[in-house]
Amino acid sequence: MSHRGGTGAARVEAQAKLNLFLRVGARDPGGYHQLETLFQRIALADGVTVRTGLAGRSLDCAGANTGPVEQNLAWRAANAFATAAGWPDGFAIEIHKRIPVGGGLGGGSADAAAVLRVLNALAPRPLDDTSLAVIAFGLGADVPYLLTEHALALGSGRGDRLVALHPLPARDVLLVVPSFGVSSTDAFAWHAALQRETAPAARAPRLLPSPLSWFVVGELAENDLESAVFAKHPELAELRSALERSGARIARMTGSGSTLFGVYDAEGIAQSEITTNIDLDRIPAKLVETETVERVAGGGLL
Repeated sequence: MSHRGGTGAARVEAQAKLNLFLRVGARDPGGYHQLETLFQRIALADGVTVRTGLAGRSLDCAGANTGPVEQNLAWRAANAFATAAGWPDGFAIEIHKRIPVGGGLGGGSADAAAVLRVLNALAPRPLDDTSLAVIAFGLGADVPYLLTEHALALGSGRGDRLVALHPLPARDVLLVVPSFGVSSTDAFAWHAALQRETAPAARAPRLLPSPLSWFVVGELAENDLESAVFAKHPELAELRSALERSGARIARMTGSGSTLFGVYDAEGIAQSEITTNIDLDRIPAKLVETETVERVAGGGLL
């Protein structure tokens, strides 16, 4: 995707992410928790189209209610880019939502990162990588990773310090998406309250072997937010247990939830075992089959 005329349009598949592990550390002087996480892209993606050279600015989102336009991360990303680059004056963003909203899959962040990638590709004077990363960092902890072309990466700090890792072989994934979301603000507040009660010992950073394997990732898989979120929503713990019983090699909550994911061996997902182990009548949730990816989806001019 390369175009330098200043006017044009392009479309990108904005892929969701999983946190194969997520460790939450102490707050930094700015009040943000220090994170250590293993990011993994998955095939599930929103379709994001950006058009430039227009009069006015607009955003149209189909497939889900993402709230007020002014709060939409893709909208904020486009405006931040326009301020930094002095271009474009007008744009139109169209998003076809497939990634569940508020599920910890980074859908809004993926859309924002896709907008930044498209605008930079279309811009007559593109921003350098550092300037683009600064915009991404100001939008949220997942946006810097989702701006990159890394399928697998170790993130630290607030999620902005990234180390690209050699991709793992693609594996089938089942997402269990409950009928409710969990805000990251709530999840971190619950976690902080639980930490004050338990006063856990400090932990050293992960030392990952190279190359990484799914077996090793399975041994390392954890999410520090699960205990606090599960205490508020015990049905999520039941759903995770059901994924384990269905044969998932890794079964965790991604991000701050509420989505649970299972990673399965290469032979795929046994649907009968899943429906047997997950009582969707008692705990309403949607099942979404996808897979991890070894390469990040590109984009194309329209």
